[in-house]
Amino acid sequence: MTRKFYSMKNFALSKKFMFLVLGISSTVWFLIRVIPKPSRAAYPCMQASAPIMSAFVLYLLTLFGGIGAWMKAKTFLKNKKYGYATLFIFLLLVCIMTFTIQNSDRIYSQVIAIVNPPLMMEGANKPVGIAKGIFPGRVVWVHKPGVATWDEQTGFWFEDRWNSQQKANEMIQQAITSLTGEKTDINAWKKLFSHFNKINNRGNGGYKQNEKIAIKINQNNTSSHDNSQNINASPQLVYALIRSLVMDGRIPQKNITVFDASRFITNFLFNKCHIDFPEVVFVDNSGGEGRVKSTYDKNVITYSKDNGVLARGIVTCATQADYLIDMALLKGHTGQGVTLCAKNWYGATDIDKNWKNNAHNNFNQDRDGKSKYMTFTDFMGHKEFGGKTILYLIDGLYGSKSVGGAPKPKWNMKPFNGNWPCSLLASQDPVAIDAVGIDFIAAEWPDVNNIAYSDAYLLESAKADNPPSGTFYDPEGDGIRLKSLGVFEHWNNADKKQYNKNLGKKTGIELIAVEN
Repeated sequence: MTRKFYSMKNFALSKKFMFLVLGISSTVWFLIRVIPKPSRAAYPCMQASAPIMSAFVLYLLTLFGGIGAWMKAKTFLKNKKYGYATLFIFLLLVCIMTFTIQNSDRIYSQVIAIVNPPLMMEGANKPVGIAKGIFPGRVVWVHKPGVATWDEQTGFWFEDRWNSQQKANEMIQQAITSLTGEKTDINAWKKLFSHFNKINNRGNGGYKQNEKIAIKINQNNTSSHDNSQNINASPQLVYALIRSLVMDGRIPQKNITVFDASRFITNFLFNKCHIDFPEVVFVDNSGGEGRVKSTYDKNVITYSKDNGVLARGIVTCATQADYLIDMALLKGHTGQGVTLCAKNWYGATDIDKNWKNNAHNNFNQDRDGKSKYMTFTDFMGHKEFGGKTILYLIDGLYGSKSVGGAPKPKWNMKPFNGNWPCSLLASQDPVAIDAVGIDFIAAEWPDVNNIAYSDAYLLESAKADNPPSGTFYDPEGDGIRLKSLGVFEHWNNADKKQYNKNLGKKTGIELIAVEN
């Protein structure tokens, strides 16, 4: 399948044209339907057109209001009525600011989502692969408004004044209990450990004394221990996870490691967690100031195809762990379109400080939608990564359209409605959770850089035993081909967010929404 991609200039023009066409048509349609019968405003079709109509009306008001204010200001200046002139100049500035905001990607993304949705390898509700988990294919989505409230201007986004620790604690609790079907955190952790051990031929018991668990977080946008305004792991969720493991999972603090081997554990995150859990080990690229410097087991990954100078070592806190938790972020990423649980493993390899010199081979999907070998499938299937992972999490307290910078923008899709997403995704299925993450990002920002075919690695991973690319996936080089790593499909639409099992089918993803 091929597709012509327009230049950025033409793309911008097409976005504005689509905005104007849909704005006019949505406004006319809404007025024709609602004026004769106001109750129709509650109809789904009216609710779908209302945001575009309101954006278009505000667009017109600020455009012509700004022009009018400028004309008035000039007239009063000419007549030396400076007080009135100042008033209309202020009104002009308000119109300019509002007009600029209304012409941002937030509005265009709504238009593009309708007219030109992002290209994907598979359509809606076409599940492939073998689902994983206690409830196979289950992904829990916890939405807790108010857990993240940063005003986008004051202080750091991760400060406790902007983020509720109590609500973050509740999110972890609701995620693991909903994932396991248990009523208490204690029983949920017991079930997670016992299920993992059973399917991996490690007996029917749960966690055993002195077993180690390591948590891979995403600190991609750090360059030192100094606090950074860039989006990284939410300290409140990291704290909540440690708290739950210690208090409910009954894991001794000293047996828990939090790490990002190629980056840095910043001061706020470290201090927040360390003060209450002083024996938990923190591993990062430099060590010092209470952190442990990362070390590596070399040549652990044998890639299924020649990947050039890609890192082959794995950080020892992962290779020595009995269990892993993959705690990723909900955000876009140049090149791959998204950075979720699969890409999070890259920071557990021995890229060290020279990560920019390390090859990113086969991270990117084929821009024409052709199947090819994907490095992420090797990560997801490797015995030291996916093979040890007891739980997959995607931190969506803020989420972000871009890979770097402060979290932005706020999310418009339902039920976020112009606020931070305040969300957490959890699953035992590495394919299913990333599929849901892609659906959220692509629905909110269909113009994310490189979003087209960003699901290619999930199709390869779901069918790792017989992938579309024909690759013999064998990341350990032992001659044993990977089996299906999980189940993959897209939801029916961003409004209903339904996967096959939500529609009463026996196969596919089951999205459990916990909204409170």
